[in-house]
Amino acid sequence: MGLQFRNPLSRAANDTGFSNLSNAEGRRLVRRDGSTNVQKTGMPWWQRKSIYHILIRMPTWEFLLAVFVFYVVVNTIFALLYLIVGIENIRGVEGNTDNILSNFLQCFFMSSQTMTTVGYGHLNPSGLAANIIASIESFCGLLIFAMFSGLLYGRFSRPRAYLKFSDNVLVTPHKGYNALMVRVAGYKNNHLTDVEAQMTIAIHVKDENGEDRTRFYRLDLELSKITSLALSWTIVHIIDENSPLYEMSFEDFKSNDIEIMYHIKGFDDNFSNIVQQRTSYTVEEVIYGAKFKPVFHQSEDGSATVLELDKLNDHEILKPESNIEGQNT
Repeated sequence: MGLQFRNPLSRAANDTGFSNLSNAEGRRLVRRDGSTNVQKTGMPWWQRKSIYHILIRMPTWEFLLAVFVFYVVVNTIFALLYLIVGIENIRGVEGNTDNILSNFLQCFFMSSQTMTTVGYGHLNPSGLAANIIASIESFCGLLIFAMFSGLLYGRFSRPRAYLKFSDNVLVTPHKGYNALMVRVAGYKNNHLTDVEAQMTIAIHVKDENGEDRTRFYRLDLELSKITSLALSWTIVHIIDENSPLYEMSFEDFKSNDIEIMYHIKGFDDNFSNIVQQRTSYTVEEVIYGAKFKPVFHQSEDGSATVLELDKLNDHEILKPESNIEGQNT
């Protein structure tokens, strides 16, 4: 059952791009990697999928595997065409010409030489039909390598924020109130400036008719913009009288489907472009009554600051006397 929203000082955000119908949405709106949790139907899959976006965003090992499989499939097709026009139209064929597997492998290797334009060895086409196929394959090879070269460059040069978020959101005492805190840091050797953060929460509530609805609220941040993300940044929302989370206890958190979404953008000096990254947290990823441990320190020789990225989520549970229960509930 959704929590009846009870803070009239907070205004709902209607520009999130998501619906307010709880029964029409998936349990999670934004995945941890920042992608939207939406499945589109009603059109053929080849119209709903952008091959370019798939290849540009997939992991490197999947991309290399896809390129290798495509290379093998194309060469197999042309090898079969060479076999169809006749193995006698290929000079330099060795071994028993009645052996289908041997003939196929030699046609395959000649196809790969043709496609990659490395030049023919002892195998080369002979006759009009074989040379026509070889010419078509050479042309296709130029297009294919140009395409994959562009994809490789696009993957290499695509602007990315390279941000690492803490695994959990912490609810911590802060300035006499409770506060939601998440920590973020850049994990590459790039540098982000003019970094802005936006925090949105989705809360399931019941409307005046008793129907489940999702209300989106922008959460005011203690600091929504920093000049430079040189180290880590703890993004803080104070749960004061103006917060939609005011007077919500830990039990309220646990008994409702609440999703906290973060959107960060900044200017990358290397790309000379604005980059952005999103993530979200569900109730299971909220830790009540904890605080982050320090994540950076001075180097041994005192010449630099050491940022320990593997400790970005390190936190400690507060002592009972520091527990947040009752501070603003």
